[in-house]
Amino acid sequence: MSKKKKRTKNSRKNEITKGIFTVLEKEPKKSFNYKQIAARIGVSEAHDRNQLIKRLVQLKEKKRIVEESRGNYKAAPSTKTYHTGTVDITGRGNAYIVVEGIDDDVFVPFNKLNKAFHKDTVEVYIYPRRKGRKLEGEIINILKRNKTSFVGIVDMQPNFAFVRPSDFRMYTDVFVSKDKIGKATDGDKVIVEMTEWPENTDSPYGRITEILGKPGEHDTEIHSILAEYGLPYNFPPEIERFANQLDTSIKKGEISKRRDMREVLTFTIDPKDAKDFDDALSFEILENGNYEIGIHIADVSHYLKPDTILDDEAYNRATSVYLVDRVVPMLPEVLSNNACSLRPNEEKYTFSAIFEIDNSAAVKKQWFGRTVINSNERFAYEEAQYIIENKNGTIPEEISIRGKGYSVSKEVVNATLTLNRLAKVMREQRMQKGAISFDSIEVRFNLNDKNEPENVYFKESKDANKLIEEFMLLANRKVAAFIGRQKPKKTFVYRVHDEPDEDKLQALNGIISKFGHRLDFKDKKSVSASLNKLLDDVKGQKEQNLVDTLAVRSMSKAIYTTDNIGHYGLAFDYYSHFTSPIRRYPDVMVHRLLQHYLDGGKSPKAETYELKCKHSSDMENLAANAERDSIKYMQIKFMQDHQDEEFVGVISGVTEWGIYVEIIENKCEGMVRIRDIKGDYYIFDEKQYAIIGERTKKTYTLGDEVIVMVKNTDLVKRHLDFSLIGKHE
Repeated sequence: MSKKKKRTKNSRKNEITKGIFTVLEKEPKKSFNYKQIAARIGVSEAHDRNQLIKRLVQLKEKKRIVEESRGNYKAAPSTKTYHTGTVDITGRGNAYIVVEGIDDDVFVPFNKLNKAFHKDTVEVYIYPRRKGRKLEGEIINILKRNKTSFVGIVDMQPNFAFVRPSDFRMYTDVFVSKDKIGKATDGDKVIVEMTEWPENTDSPYGRITEILGKPGEHDTEIHSILAEYGLPYNFPPEIERFANQLDTSIKKGEISKRRDMREVLTFTIDPKDAKDFDDALSFEILENGNYEIGIHIADVSHYLKPDTILDDEAYNRATSVYLVDRVVPMLPEVLSNNACSLRPNEEKYTFSAIFEIDNSAAVKKQWFGRTVINSNERFAYEEAQYIIENKNGTIPEEISIRGKGYSVSKEVVNATLTLNRLAKVMREQRMQKGAISFDSIEVRFNLNDKNEPENVYFKESKDANKLIEEFMLLANRKVAAFIGRQKPKKTFVYRVHDEPDEDKLQALNGIISKFGHRLDFKDKKSVSASLNKLLDDVKGQKEQNLVDTLAVRSMSKAIYTTDNIGHYGLAFDYYSHFTSPIRRYPDVMVHRLLQHYLDGGKSPKAETYELKCKHSSDMENLAANAERDSIKYMQIKFMQDHQDEEFVGVISGVTEWGIYVEIIENKCEGMVRIRDIKGDYYIFDEKQYAIIGERTKKTYTLGDEVIVMVKNTDLVKRHLDFSLIGKHE
């Protein structure tokens, strides 16, 4: 028998075996005879029926199935291989199912997806594993759709339409009958809701719920990004009405219930274009020479009451979304930009963490509770930085947000300088305890009045930024420890960060070794110290952004949970989010719980808050993805006007289909496809993170500097393609 015929025969035998297990394990309490099994798996040829009978006998003898009565078979208890998992669809249309408790993901070919989509929760049947082969299975049941609404382009037909989804992982278009098209026209970008997927139809049925606009138009594409992640871009009218009817006036009766901090020197430091100011610092020198420093946070929970439509909306959103050209707030403007914004010379309700701190930045006393403040000054980071660097308060006109000839008092200057000195001490103490310094480069754009990018710049974290960061970290840490250390244990919302996976760190070490760096794995503290040294060593180097990105990816994700395991990256045993309730719902929960405990309340059920934590973590992840997509979109828009220029870039990724190149001067990343590289046929070498020319042996490796030109820009698909000119010598 030829090898080809033998392979074909074995292949058919394996298909029949898989079919037997699929039928028996789908209904494990029932038994089936060979005719019933044959009908269900589509076996009709005499030869295949004989093979089926033979396999049933063999599987019974191996005790992999049970013959319940003569000729009737059912699944053996030990062979049950159904698992619940999450679908991860690849660019080629196949999928991997991520199953908790199983180290290897389960491969599912396209023809076994059974109508499941990316991120759906499914029941997967795992075939008996053969030696040396990866886990493989098929989807039996869709337990929960990740989403049923999709962004796509309308393809109009005479009596119906198809909507072609924009997401490449959505492998089917959606059929829309004439009466469910609405006012959409051919070529519109829309949101389509899948309503059903009848048996024996190639496409699901749906209806068009919203017209986003024409592809390529700025607002259309930005709204598409939000819609793809199920994020809103405006508030429903009933939510706006509810918010606008809130009484946001400051009442004497309410002030009497709070600690009055209106006469204490207080100021805010925020980005110059900020519209909401949710934190302020107060500063006072005590008679004993110590400092009383207050971290004052907008008291959102005073206005945002549980079991209201406004609270439901805030919870559902869970976070503000920061796109390149706009902010999609968690709360309506009447709260986020007015009542809860700590604007100068206005009385505001706040929730505060107030500390007595000595000259060496040690906390001697602490107090938590509701306050009222009146901020004296509003600084931009640039202004505060000028005070720190020049030790005077005459702000130059070019950086002043107030206009010409603005000066601040000596009292404010001294407070700023003292707070900066204490912040540096606290930061150094964190670093010594093993905190990791992720000062990654943030890409920003200067936009014109048409929201077109005129240039790219990088946000740099200076002393003024770090001053605010340290005192916010202090408040978050101390609030978490105040509740976390109480006995008996109380339900609370923590921000936790698990230790990194050693395999990921080893992979990172393999990549950075190509640039002459290495990690020290001797112990936990050595890993942290060597990570900090790595991040410091690459500053200003060509590989900085690549290494920063890979280092972040090697870390675990920070999440919200009621189960405190500490925060690895910050080296804190207790940590929470207390300081941004205008833009993060977990901070609202922390404020409510903290006040509940200060009032002597009993601990609520952890399960309720754990569900809310999971939702908040999920929404934070979606918002971060939308932000990244908006940056990618704006980078492509920027590169459209630079198509005839050559750029020096760094190879930031290597795959079997091409190399990713990040331009050094503006951090725009695009792809050079292997098939487009001229002069040779290139093969992907996974171990070397490289592509190698088959004939010339020319190599392009991760981290190499190359020269590229823009080949193609696609705003709709958010693709940027480069042509490779050659290596940069």
